[in-house]
Amino acid sequence: MKFSLSWLKDHLDTDEPLEKLADKLTMIGLEVEHIEDKAKVLKPFSIARIISAEQHPNADRLRVCKVDTGAGEPLQVVCGAPNARAGLTTVFAAPGTYIPAKDFTISVGNIRGVESQGMLCSAGELELPEDNDGIIELPADAPVGAGYAEWAKLGDPVLEINLTPNRQDCTGVHGIARDLAAADMGKFKDPGIKQVKGEFPCPVKVTVEDATLCPGFALRLVRGVKNGPSPEWLQKRLTSIGLRPINALVDITNFLTFDRARPLHVFDAAKVKGDIVVRHARDGETLKALDGRTYTLDSKVCVIADEHGVESLAGIMGGEASGCSEDTVDVLIESALWNEINIAQTGRKLGINSDARYRFERGVDPNFMLPGLELATKLVMDLCGGSPSENIVVGNAYGDDRVIDFPISEVKRLAAIDVPMVEMRRILVHLGFMMVGNGPVVKVAVPSWRSDVHGKADIVEEIMRIVGVDKVPMTPFERGDAPRKPILTQIQLRTRRAKRALAARGLVEAVTWSFISKPHAEVFGGGAPELALANPIAADLSDMRPSLLPGLIASAQANTDHGFADLALFEVGQVFKGDRPQDQFVAAAGLRHGLASSNGMGRHWSGSASAGALDAKADAFAVLAAAGAPMQALQIVPGGASWLHPGRSGTIQIGPQNILGYFGELHPRALEALGADGPLMAFEVILDRIPDAKQRATRAKPTLELSAFQPVSRDFAFIVDRSVKSGDIVRAAAGVDKKLITGVSVFDVYEGKGIDDDKKSVAIAVTMQPREKTLTDQEIEAAAAKIVAEVTKKTGGILRA
Repeated sequence: MKFSLSWLKDHLDTDEPLEKLADKLTMIGLEVEHIEDKAKVLKPFSIARIISAEQHPNADRLRVCKVDTGAGEPLQVVCGAPNARAGLTTVFAAPGTYIPAKDFTISVGNIRGVESQGMLCSAGELELPEDNDGIIELPADAPVGAGYAEWAKLGDPVLEINLTPNRQDCTGVHGIARDLAAADMGKFKDPGIKQVKGEFPCPVKVTVEDATLCPGFALRLVRGVKNGPSPEWLQKRLTSIGLRPINALVDITNFLTFDRARPLHVFDAAKVKGDIVVRHARDGETLKALDGRTYTLDSKVCVIADEHGVESLAGIMGGEASGCSEDTVDVLIESALWNEINIAQTGRKLGINSDARYRFERGVDPNFMLPGLELATKLVMDLCGGSPSENIVVGNAYGDDRVIDFPISEVKRLAAIDVPMVEMRRILVHLGFMMVGNGPVVKVAVPSWRSDVHGKADIVEEIMRIVGVDKVPMTPFERGDAPRKPILTQIQLRTRRAKRALAARGLVEAVTWSFISKPHAEVFGGGAPELALANPIAADLSDMRPSLLPGLIASAQANTDHGFADLALFEVGQVFKGDRPQDQFVAAAGLRHGLASSNGMGRHWSGSASAGALDAKADAFAVLAAAGAPMQALQIVPGGASWLHPGRSGTIQIGPQNILGYFGELHPRALEALGADGPLMAFEVILDRIPDAKQRATRAKPTLELSAFQPVSRDFAFIVDRSVKSGDIVRAAAGVDKKLITGVSVFDVYEGKGIDDDKKSVAIAVTMQPREKTLTDQEIEAAAAKIVAEVTKKTGGILRA
């Protein structure tokens, strides 16, 4: 909703500065989104006169102009406008001026070999609404050198507010002024609307076939009007908010739409044949509307029709055939009430977003249907002349009365603010409410334009927003003796943390069907009769999924088929091992394909950027760590589920009775069954199986201990039996001195030439972090000797020469 400051002052007598009015609008719930002040934006532009305009020597469509800017010697400006000519007074932008529509700052330039010392401007370049193909043409007596914005009186700021759907009363400037007056920003101007006496009966009859679509309809004929351009004040009102003036009759309806939130429509009476009928459209009927488009209608659309057919889309847009032009002599003015839901449905169906639809689908003031018609009639007679007929009114011209029993104590109870009775009454009266009584419970009559007020809480909201939301005290929730329970459950927390951990590792989240085909379910241990759907939506969605991986594999293959082979996907969701609640789990799964390795940088024993089984292992461990699993208790067992490659997979468990998940390369047999290209590295862990962390009572607060001393890294390579697990070597080295040794990682595994057939070489990097002083060479060698001795003792390995 846009309006200018001067337009607001037509309804509000105020001397408050613009900034204060804007702040108050936001505080009372009418959020100001933007303030456009043309005077500030266009301040650098000045009035200039072209002394001469010669043909550019190197361009047919350019002219080299000598321009008098009123500030010394004439300047040379290259201009391509077709109307650039000697003697023309126009608008000039000196070098250093920002051009708003072009989003650049003008500078001295060289155009086809000729220097240009500024720019002659069009209306479009200044974001002004005038229609002109060339530069701006000003009157010859415009003062050269004067500021253009000041001369053109563009110092009328335009405010744009963001309205909530319930505030239909503020879709007009009149309603906005009322709210500001209630907030002590000025005095509300609300002169009564006098009835215009009809001079003859209206010859056109009106029939409403369905009162649910049109609760009220008013019509009046004005004969002998002289239509033409609107007066300057009306054109400025419309152009200030971005509307294009058309003619006086049309401009009046647009003005009242924004001024009083009362959309109306005018018909050229000579183009309306017979009487008017408000009815449902017939299937297949068409209407060429005022926007130049032809719409095909159906029986759910409400229309205004005559003997020839549809003349207007009720409450949305008129028809081109019956529109008013400069030749209009007799005009029918329509003011009606429409069904909000039908207007919204019709507008959405036809794709029309008109100013009338915006207001009618929110609900207009039913009591202003007739006053709006009277006001429109007066404006037509003032601007175009003519003789008015009597009004024709069909249906109800007024809304239902609403009276609410309001306990005064509700303001304190709901808003926690103390507002004296006198101030409550003042606020409500200024907003148009009536308050009767002085006891603990009063009666409040709701004004017809506030269709959103239905109960006690709504009245409290009205009082609170005018008093000020900033006056509501900050009140902490009472916690009581018992600690507050967490809002999220343990599994919800694990789900969130798992998603964040996987996204941080570069995987992209996918959401797949919870149903898969029976053959795919059987590959992953499902396919039981109790997991088959009784009424599947498709043959390939017949069973509840026992794993997240079939859906991820299908997504990965779809991406591969479209040329995106290097990808990493994950999903967190439910899997179904049986039909009992205890057989349903929340799992986290992911897969990598192609070059989507997690080893983006640093040293890695595999020496390859392709995704491998250990990438899947790292993803699984990241999920478990984020979800709160006891990492020191996790065990890795070679081999995994049947759908994983037996020699390139592992099982993650806490003892043989609690298997948390699997990782590794998918089995070729599983890939073939799912029609997927390999190799694919995958993991799946069950978040429900992670044991809850034990709560330990302690008074000590956790602290982050940072050392000021340089860490030391040493590499060791051990020759061990092939049956020795790398994890055993890592644990042996880490256990030498848990305070000193902060990290142990495997960076190389070698089997081959120079190593016995039943042996392998495992290289580890050990990080030692001193806490009290820098380690000496002797201390480092001593620690290294302990590491070698411990690994030899626990694994039987020897240090590789």
